[in-house]
Amino acid sequence: MSPDRSKIAVLMGGNSAEREVSLMSGAAVLDGLVRQGFEAFAVDPSNTDVNFLCEKNISVAFIMLHGRGGEDGVIQGVLTHANIPYTGSGVLACSLAMDKWRTKLVWQALGISTPPCFVISDKTNFDKIASELGFPLVVKPNSEGSTIGLTKVNSMSELTEGFKKAREFDDIVLAEKWIEGIELTASVLNDKALPLIQIEAPGGNYDYQAKYFSNQTKYLCPSSLEPLQEEKIKALCLKAFQSLGCSGWGRVDLMLDEGGKPWLLEVNTVPGMTNHSLVPMSAKAMGITFDKLLLKILEDAHVE
Repeated sequence: MSPDRSKIAVLMGGNSAEREVSLMSGAAVLDGLVRQGFEAFAVDPSNTDVNFLCEKNISVAFIMLHGRGGEDGVIQGVLTHANIPYTGSGVLACSLAMDKWRTKLVWQALGISTPPCFVISDKTNFDKIASELGFPLVVKPNSEGSTIGLTKVNSMSELTEGFKKAREFDDIVLAEKWIEGIELTASVLNDKALPLIQIEAPGGNYDYQAKYFSNQTKYLCPSSLEPLQEEKIKALCLKAFQSLGCSGWGRVDLMLDEGGKPWLLEVNTVPGMTNHSLVPMSAKAMGITFDKLLLKILEDAHVE
């Protein structure tokens, strides 16, 4: 689409556990669009009916809703029904990518390496899980982002507590093998993987605080990898992204183990756009400014 004189609604806020980050991301996007002369305005679906978007006759919805209701196909379905073009992936891709367990099933079927995991419940034999995966392991909600509800577990007692914590956010809880090594992320923009970012968080714990507020987290872009190895990982991440039907823009998170093998963790179809966020950082390494990044995201706006 040609966004030159577009009327753009930036969808932000919402009711998910990631509301705070969504508001920060949305504010950054809104400022960037207004700065470039667009008729842009914020819309918070938590207090605004979708009919408002129809009445405003907007050209495109720039989705900055993280988590449930915004990253799981729900708002994409609403916008599709209303025939309003929107940024990012479509209904099925968002729904599938938000579901970590089913994402893994797709990747496993395609031979894409992802850490072994189990769906656990209060009826699960935790001793067996610990035996299968070993310690440390990760317990996390199936459909949350930003490490919300996630616990690194080092013992049986922590496994029980980690399960209880994750269950507060989701009925489906995963126990996943912990991969020791280098934490990486691959941003995807218009069917291309951007330079990898290597993340070095304080104590190796890239949690909610480290992601969005800490100034101690280090980001290496370019990464410390050899160019050929980086290109292979970027190609793998793009394949994994597209295997879920994702399009437009997004981010693939992964670990590189001590033997140099990549293990893919998850896909984010509406990544953050705050001053600590990774997609703008990776785009900048390619000479793409934040404002230009917004234009490139808008170029792929569509109605499914």
